[in-house]
Amino acid sequence: MKSIQNKTFNIYCDESCHIENDHKSYMFLGSISSAYNQVRLHTDQINELKRKHHFYAEIKWSKVSQSKLHFYSELIDYFFATDLKFRAVGVEKAKIGNPASGQAYDDFYYKMYYQLLNHKIDSRYAYNVYLDIKDTLSAGKVRRLREILNIKYGVFRNVQNIRSHESIFMQYADFLVGAISYCKNNAEKKNQAKVQLTERIIKKSGCDLDRTNYSEKLNLFFIELK
Repeated sequence: MKSIQNKTFNIYCDESCHIENDHKSYMFLGSISSAYNQVRLHTDQINELKRKHHFYAEIKWSKVSQSKLHFYSELIDYFFATDLKFRAVGVEKAKIGNPASGQAYDDFYYKMYYQLLNHKIDSRYAYNVYLDIKDTLSAGKVRRLREILNIKYGVFRNVQNIRSHESIFMQYADFLVGAISYCKNNAEKKNQAKVQLTERIIKKSGCDLDRTNYSEKLNLFFIELK
């Protein structure tokens, strides 16, 4: 009989530029993870940051502006000061539909979630995964994803869709994956607040945001298709 896991992690996932014909070259899926027993602490601390800066909206990369720069800067600092971890996987979308790749767009999107989650999984622990319900995998594919992950690991207790307003971590994932996508997909970076925030992430992480790295804190992996 499998031993009972002594620690549980929650993983919150979101995506950026994943629509097939949105005129963006790269698609990204991202996840932020927290120990289950730290979720409430982090939620309270982030809400305190929001109160400090009179920030009352959802945290979203698309809503970054100069007026909220100080809040988002502190949000970045908070991430790097804690045990939270982030991972993103990216792929050049034009290569997905290439017949040589043998990948249908919708099916590959599903496989990317497996690539995102199939990383540094410890079989001594248990995991809960939350995906944004607005446009991610259907309920059937979510169940199938859990089954496939558990063939290898058997430690994914829960994989389900939730709405972004239900979780500040889902919003955090949106913000961080949006920053990664902005660096890769925007040759002309006209939003100075976004430029300053991506530069802050680069400085704090010590990593470029447009290539694969081996960071434990802010891990990026680019899938290479022929």
